[in-house]
Amino acid sequence: MPDGGPAVEVDGLIKRFGDMEAVRGIGFTVRPGEIFGFLGPNGAGKSTTINMLCTLLKPSGGRARVAGHDVVSERDSVRRNIGLVFQDPTLDGYLSGEQNLRFHAELYGVPRSVTGERIRQVLEMVGLWERRRDLVQTYSGGMKRRLEIARGLLHSPRVLFLDEPTVGLDPQTRASIWDYIRQLKDAEEITIFMTTHYMDEAEFCDRIAIMDSGRIVALDTPEALKAGVGKDRVRIQTADDEAAITALKERFDLDAVMSEGVVAFPVASGEAFVPRLFAGLGVPIRSVSVSRPSLDDVFMSFTGSTIRDAEAGSSDRLRMTMRAMRR
Repeated sequence: MPDGGPAVEVDGLIKRFGDMEAVRGIGFTVRPGEIFGFLGPNGAGKSTTINMLCTLLKPSGGRARVAGHDVVSERDSVRRNIGLVFQDPTLDGYLSGEQNLRFHAELYGVPRSVTGERIRQVLEMVGLWERRRDLVQTYSGGMKRRLEIARGLLHSPRVLFLDEPTVGLDPQTRASIWDYIRQLKDAEEITIFMTTHYMDEAEFCDRIAIMDSGRIVALDTPEALKAGVGKDRVRIQTADDEAAITALKERFDLDAVMSEGVVAFPVASGEAFVPRLFAGLGVPIRSVSVSRPSLDDVFMSFTGSTIRDAEAGSSDRLRMTMRAMRR
C-alpha cells in the first residue's frame, strides 16, 4: 500500500449467489496499523466479505484494494501481502507444529535461509516453541488457534485477516488469544482485520463496522457507537408480555420488543424510570433489569433486534435458502 494510504479500501462491494445477494454494496476503509472489526450475526455477510478481500471469492460488483492492490486484477500481489486465519481449522494434525509452518513457508516462497529463524520467532510469539515438534493433533483448541495465527504471520504480511478467531473456544482461552493478538499487532506492526459475533471481543477493536443482512449499518469506535445510543436498556419479565408491550406504547410512548425471551426497550435514566414502570404499567412485573448502553444495544438500535435474535433469523433464512436450492 502506498505510504499514508489505506490498508483496505472498499467501494460498493457486492456478492451474489444466484438470486441471493449476500453482500449489498458496502464501502469502508481500514487505516494502517488498525484493529478493524466486523461485528454481526452469522449469515450477515462478514465471512463472504473477507473471502472477497482475500481473493477467495470474486466480487459480483464494486471494487476493493488490499495493501494497495486490486483484489481482482492483482490477486497474486494481494495474496503476498496478507495473512489469513480461517474460521474453520485448516492445520494438518498428522504433522508437527513446525512441519505445518515449514509447508506454509514453501507455499509462500519464504527464503529457506530465513525460514528457521522466522518459524522460531512466530512460535515464540504465540508461546508454542516448546511444543514445535509435537503433532498438531495433540494440541488443545486454543493451541491450534495460536498456531494458525503464527502461520498467518510467517511470511510477514501487511494485513492479517482473522475470521472468527476464537469461535468455539472457552472464555478463558478466548481471553488469552486476544492477549496474543494485541501483542502481535505491536510486535509485527501490521493491520488486523477480524470478524466476530462476540460483543466483548468487538470492544478490543479500534473501530468496528456493524453488519446485518449484507449491509454495514454503523461504523465507528466502540465508545462512539455506544455514546450514540444514549439511553439505558430495560428488560422485564411479566405475566403477559404482549399486553406489556402494548401498555408501554400506550402509557409511556415506548417501543418495546421481545428479545431473548423478555420484553426490552430503551429509555433515558432507566433506574429513575423503574418506579414509574411498576406504578403505571398495569401488568404484573416478575423481574426487571437496567443496563448501560452496550454494543448489543447499538446493534438493536440499528436493526431492531439483538445479535442473538438476528443469528436465529439468519439460521432460518439459511435453511429456507438451502431448501429452495434443492427444489
